[in-house]
Amino acid sequence: MRTKFAGTGTFVIVLLAALALESSTFASGPSSAKDASGTVLVNSAKADIMRVQGEQRFRANCSRCHAAPQKFPPRMMATILRHMRVRATITDEDMRLILFYMTE
Repeated sequence: MRTKFAGTGTFVIVLLAALALESSTFASGPSSAKDASGTVLVNSAKADIMRVQGEQRFRANCSRCHAAPQKFPPRMMATILRHMRVRATITDEDMRLILFYMTE
């Protein structure tokens, strides 16, 4: 017998796949590598460029409503940015750069 929740399993699988894909985009890139703890390593020149661009994007998109960034754990900051991405129509690239800036 088929219930009204029969498609729920498929939805959960698709949702988990989307979350896995989203989390892998933060670690993608030719110069990204992971250490033994799974932390993404970025060379210092690229990190400096990403930090500056992230700060610029923060000032352009976030500082209209928010003061200087507070330090939050990276997972919490990622959740906050995903929420604000929708509310402030921030692009995916802007979100990644702002997240890098906010978590450094």
